[in-house]
Amino acid sequence: MPGNRNVLFLIIGALIVAVGVLGYNLYQTKKQPEGLQINVGPNGLKIESK
Repeated sequence: MPGNRNVLFLIIGALIVAVGVLGYNLYQTKKQPEGLQINVGPNGLKIESK
C-alpha cells in the first residue's frame, strides 16, 4: 500500500508541474510584446511603440 501512495503523489506532483508550465506558456503567448511594432498593410505603414 505505501508504494501505491508514493506513485499517487508522484502523479499528482507531475500534473501540478505540467499545469504550471502550460499556464506560464499561455501567459507568455498572450503577453503583449515590448518595444517597437511596425505593421505594413493596406492602409500603409503603421509604427507603434509599446
